[in-house]
Amino acid sequence: MSDASSPRRLIAVFESPVSEMLLRFGVELGFHSVLVEPDPARLAGTPRAHGGTFVNDLSAAAPDEHTDILLTDHHRPEPEIGAILREALSGKARWIGILGNPRAEGPHVAALRGLDVPDEEIARVHRPVGLNIGSRTPAEIAVAALAGLIADRNGRPGGFEF
Repeated sequence: MSDASSPRRLIAVFESPVSEMLLRFGVELGFHSVLVEPDPARLAGTPRAHGGTFVNDLSAAAPDEHTDILLTDHHRPEPEIGAILREALSGKARWIGILGNPRAEGPHVAALRGLDVPDEEIARVHRPVGLNIGSRTPAEIAVAALAGLIADRNGRPGGFEF
């Protein structure tokens, strides 16, 4: 848990409708936001304006102890997911997560096991992410994820219990 007054950094990995919403809303919530897209061909032209920056690899985003990293596309190839998560786990990020269906094991588990990442490190990758509000659209998923990150940063469970 971080102090609520510490800098908020958000790295959204992979260009997607959810990453766009995360970066748009994240800026309004005080996050310095960065989009990491390893494959520039996946960007449809120029990155859309979202108040953050764009880089091609995680190290260029310089994650630190104030950084939350969220992979926004669990349909990417396992080697791509595994490599990015292994790098994230080896760094100082405060929180690491990947979107996906909570009723099925995520592709990150097999990808990280295939890279000989120990189970205790794999367990550091949060999935599901965000508050359980029944999100369906990219904007709703982003709101749920950001609300969950804010609750975690503030040492709160989220939801309606105070």
